Amino acid sequence: MTASARLHVSTEFPAMLERVDALAESIEADADTAEKLCRLTESTAQALLAAGVVRAGLPENLGGYEFSPRQLIQTIERLSYHDAAAGWTMMALQMMTGTTAAYLGATAAAELFPDVAGGDHALLSGHGTRPGRAVPVDGGYLVSGNWQFASGMALATHIHSAIQVEGTGEPRVLAMPKSQVTLVDNWDVLGLRATSSIDYHCAEVYVPQTHTYLATTMDPANGGAIYRVGLVNMSAIVHTGWALGAGRRLLDELKLYASRKSGTVNAAVGTAQFHAEYAAAEAKLRAARAWAMQVWHDNENALAAGELLSTEQETLVRLALNHATWTAHEVGQTVHRWAATTAIRRGPIDRFLRDLATGTQHITSGPVVLQNCGKWLSGAQPEARWEFLDLVG
Repeated sequence: MTASARLHVSTEFPAMLERVDALAESIEADADTAEKLCRLTESTAQALLAAGVVRAGLPENLGGYEFSPRQLIQTIERLSYHDAAAGWTMMALQMMTGTTAAYLGATAAAELFPDVAGGDHALLSGHGTRPGRAVPVDGGYLVSGNWQFASGMALATHIHSAIQVEGTGEPRVLAMPKSQVTLVDNWDVLGLRATSSIDYHCAEVYVPQTHTYLATTMDPANGGAIYRVGLVNMSAIVHTGWALGAGRRLLDELKLYASRKSGTVNAAVGTAQFHAEYAAAEAKLRAARAWAMQVWHDNENALAAGELLSTEQETLVRLALNHATWTAHEVGQTVHRWAATTAIRRGPIDRFLRDLATGTQHITSGPVVLQNCGKWLSGAQPEARWEFLDLVG
């Protein structure tokens, strides 16, 4: 079996979780400041980069840890438990940097990822939908476009953007220096404030063909079998971990709140109704997590056998993400209902509720994707296949 067909399971995983947990206190201490800055504090950002959170998503042959899908889910889940905005920022950087390293060829990889193990590599942020225009010219493309929601842009050195080639309509993804685009400092939102998810644009910037790749590729130039799931499914892996981590933190915060209020006069959290709803929330979140992990266990078996994911497996990837996201949101509503006025004052519950509500609006967990999952699973389009988030054929 070739290196690109092997599923790599990293021995670095337990140590990674320990490093993330060791940073929990400082990450949470910086959370309010990060919201005011609309980006992670420098100390938090550098500590997470030094811990190797982004390196976890980079190909092993380039010096990355190349975590397996379930290892990535649990890494982002753990970080997001400590701070949802830090988890979102790092999952975006990790996914875009890791896939860029996997799918670009030798010329670009040598330039952007010269020494991953030593910390010398590009960090990519950007937007993978609503493609810009790419006009073919000798050796590359002249790229123009407007993109939104570039999470982690404050930390990025390079841009990851979707483009569509004029004349052929071919969808590609580019990597170019951040200095070649104009950043728009417009991230004024309710939740995920610390993610620096700003807009950006450019006009007729030359990008070498070597620094682009086919957006639908499932044939990595670097790394093993995980990258054969393709760009959208790589995104689904980390988004699933994020939702599960944020949901778990909120439920644990409600438990802490209940323990403080227990025994006080007329405490709502001392009622049988509260206990029943708390138990139901636990069951829903644990079930969502167990099913997501089962989906990726099955996918890992397929990848380890040298197979690509089937249409059913890709459908379940999207459905498991949607289910995890909206289950976490439902859990959040339970927390909001029972935490009373604590839920509306500045603090972890308030922050996680706002972050979770914002995270549910990501396109990967939107209603159209859920509808497409239903079309395939119900047999309405049995011959269809996935292209990005659309069911076609």
